[in-house]
Amino acid sequence: MTGKKWTFLLVRGENQPVKQYSVSIRTLRGILILGSLIAIFMIGLGLSSGLEVMARLEARELRTRNEALDEELATFERRIQGLRATLDVVAANDANFRSIAGLEIIDPEVLQAGIGGPGLGSPSDSRLWATDSTKAKASFANSYDLSALERRAHLLFKSLEEATDSVLAHRDLLESIPSILPTAGRLSSRFSQVRMHPLHNRPLPHEGVDISAPKDTPIFAAAKGTVVRAGWVVGYGLTVEIDHGFGFTTLYGHASTIIARLGQELVRGDVIARVGSTGISASSHLHYEVRVDGVAKDPTTYILPEAVTN
Repeated sequence: MTGKKWTFLLVRGENQPVKQYSVSIRTLRGILILGSLIAIFMIGLGLSSGLEVMARLEARELRTRNEALDEELATFERRIQGLRATLDVVAANDANFRSIAGLEIIDPEVLQAGIGGPGLGSPSDSRLWATDSTKAKASFANSYDLSALERRAHLLFKSLEEATDSVLAHRDLLESIPSILPTAGRLSSRFSQVRMHPLHNRPLPHEGVDISAPKDTPIFAAAKGTVVRAGWVVGYGLTVEIDHGFGFTTLYGHASTIIARLGQELVRGDVIARVGSTGISASSHLHYEVRVDGVAKDPTTYILPEAVTN
């Protein structure tokens, strides 16, 4: 290098002449600056291309996620619609069941919306709101509908539980009412507060009915219940007494033979004894009493009409 110039020697081979080039410092500096700018431009161009590619990939991934989220929201909406249709059927059955059970039918508007439940806030409370308010609203709507359906399902569950308990209690009551004639025979003496007693020959209350029947005719339990007495009772002879629950008791007197056992659980129609004439009795017959909360009642008011023979 001499003065303010740079000299470059170009040697191409042993037999080739040497070429000499001289470049001023200013020119060299310009070349270096230009080269640096070109290098920076290329690097920037490469970075820009890389960032653009990454942005496209991120956008594609975001679109994929959005599409997946849309599908999930649509699936939830379809499932909620299906659940709503199912609950509509359950609600219709519940109304029929409550009617059978003798209960008031729940107001359809109450069933439609459900009762109670905490507030769900608003769509803007969702973390999704900042990135996609439309999806945040759709998600909130699904959550709201699902919450309402959950409350409706709970209400229907309680309603069906109440109706079931009522039907079971109603069935138990029906099974406990002494509604059949306890033996095959003729109603020979009715319930009366004052009746001329055939043996004592004076007016006495007759707190039951007499059913004339041949000796050893089967005697049936008039309703389900538990045997609370099975043995000899003064005046009644061989006697069976049954507690049916709900305040009902029945008594079967003058039997020739007792079949039921003390404490035995019975259902309507079980054979408990046979007709006889034991105790104070003039002929073969069944003396049958019904008491409600300890008070004697006319048995014919509980017996099905077609079962009574005058």
